This record gives sequence, structure tokens and C-alpha cells, in this order.
Amino acid sequence: MPSIDRNRIAYGLLTTIVLLTGLASRFFFREISFVKTYVGDVLWALMVFFGLAFIAKTWHARTIMLVTLLFSFSIEITQLYQAPWINNVRATRLGGLVLGFTFVWSDLLCYGVGAIAGLLAETYLIPARYQRKREASDS
Repeated sequence: MPSIDRNRIAYGLLTTIVLLTGLASRFFFREISFVKTYVGDVLWALMVFFGLAFIAKTWHARTIMLVTLLFSFSIEITQLYQAPWINNVRATRLGGLVLGFTFVWSDLLCYGVGAIAGLLAETYLIPARYQRKREASDS
């Protein structure tokens, strides 16, 4: 199976755009319940997908999707742990954005949607010039 060699500039820009879109959704649409509850989590997982694609530029997209799900689910599960030290980290802006505050089952579904959106975007939407296919013998 041929592997992928992704353009890091393109995937860095995608990661940044999704990050900024997620932050903007929290700022501009915080009064809209659906956006506040679900869209940010979908975008968070999509950002993780593109960030992993940036870091592990030769991994297959399905592998990135699975690692995105494992990472996102792990972060959500840590929200069940409420020790003072981790709550102090969560009290910071960055800590709260990364770690979240409370475990919510629907977040797991949102992460799944975001990871699948990343897989579909990479497979069908991202132009081939940003993903050079390499034959397995090149690796």
C-alpha cells in the first residue's frame, strides 16, 4: 500500500484554521446552544486529526483517525478525575481548552464525527498536490 507524504505547511495551516474556527465558534456563537454544545468538540477532534497529520506526515489517514479517537477519548475520560492539581491546570485558559472540565457522553460522539470528517476531508477534499503518494519501497 502506498504511503502518504503530506505537505507540512498545508497541514499546519489546516490545523491553525480549524483551531481559530473553533475559538471563533465559542466567541461569536456562544448563545446558540447547538454550536456551544457540539460544534467546538467536533472542531477540536478535527484539529487533532490535522495536527497529527502534520506531525506524522507519512501515517495512513485511517491510523491518524484512530489515534485522534484514542487521544480525544482519553482526554474526555480524564475529566472524570477531579484532583485539585489537575483542576488547577483546568482553571487556566489553555488547560481548560485542552483538558475540558466535565465528562459528557455526547462529546465522544462529537469526537467521532470530527475524526471521520478529517478522514473524509483528507480522502476527498484535500488536493493531491498536498499529499504525495509514495510507493511502499520508498519508505
